Amino acid sequence: MSFSLLEKIALTGLQQIDAETAHGVTIKALKTGMIPCPLVAPDPRLSVELWDLKFPNPLGMAAGFDKNGEVPDALLKLGFGYTEVGSVTPLPQSGNPKPRLFRLPKDQGVINRFGFNNEGHAAMRARLMSRKEKSGIVGVNVGANKEAQDRIADYVSGIQVFADIADYFTVNVSSPNTPGLRNLQARSTLAELLERVIAARDEEAQKIARKVPVLLKIAPDVDDLELQDILEEVLDKKVDGLIVSNTTLSRDGLRPDPAAQEAGGLSGKPVFRRSTIALAKARRLAGPDLPIIGVGGIDSAEAAFIKITAGANLLQLYSALAYQGTGLVREILRGLPRELEKHGFATLDEARGQNVDAWAKADPN
Repeated sequence: MSFSLLEKIALTGLQQIDAETAHGVTIKALKTGMIPCPLVAPDPRLSVELWDLKFPNPLGMAAGFDKNGEVPDALLKLGFGYTEVGSVTPLPQSGNPKPRLFRLPKDQGVINRFGFNNEGHAAMRARLMSRKEKSGIVGVNVGANKEAQDRIADYVSGIQVFADIADYFTVNVSSPNTPGLRNLQARSTLAELLERVIAARDEEAQKIARKVPVLLKIAPDVDDLELQDILEEVLDKKVDGLIVSNTTLSRDGLRPDPAAQEAGGLSGKPVFRRSTIALAKARRLAGPDLPIIGVGGIDSAEAAFIKITAGANLLQLYSALAYQGTGLVREILRGLPRELEKHGFATLDEARGQNVDAWAKADPN
């Protein structure tokens, strides 16, 4: 990869320190403009139009990196077509005890058990309001406080607080690090959650004259029947899209490493296959029209292109940056047009979903 010497030195330095400390250093570097932002010329073949939004390219920063909305504009300058802040909960919370972030260098994976650590709605809103007039697509990922008596009410609150400044919403019910949260994926509970969230969105739309798209983020660990239930509820409640997927609890196939058995969600390269299969199955159940964001293990233009052919409209990454640095963004954006040419497609729309059936039938192991 054609990364600069400065980028390589900085990445090597970050990899020598504790993973969560390195994350904090990266946020500070982005805030102060210390990370170089080389221009990547926009390629019209990579633009994507969904809802009332036009994405300059399909590659987004996944939630979890910019939990408190500190650096959305710095991330957009790196070349991302959009970014997602959060997960944010109504009240600030410290999350789970440290250490809670672990690298698995042999597998290019990451395990985290953060537990929705964030500064809460008020702090996030203040930051996003300060950038309201700036261009660029910024989604808000909403979650629930660990101690909430009514977790669904926390999601509704997120919609109400950010409706006038979010380009889209993600309802995150798939983090494994808040006890009981994934139970919200169960059909009866999910039906109530989606009904109340969509009702809140529609109510806010009357005030702001815009229906903010609402996406549901799901785990890669749901079985086929659970996935079918989820898709039926998503379509029935007219949810605007899916994000497939969050981290996995599986540890299948990992190389020996003391950190490999740490509790938490596994992301990065080890989740690529599992998440891509879940993506393809979701696409097959949803049909061609429901927008789906593919996330999980993207670490190259080739991997990004596979997600597109498995049915993704948009993409997100995060964990691969820990191993390859921010230069990966431009490498993917330069590589995707080459992938289109290599496979004989003129646009991403032509390539989308070409391998859905093969991936939907694949063995996750």
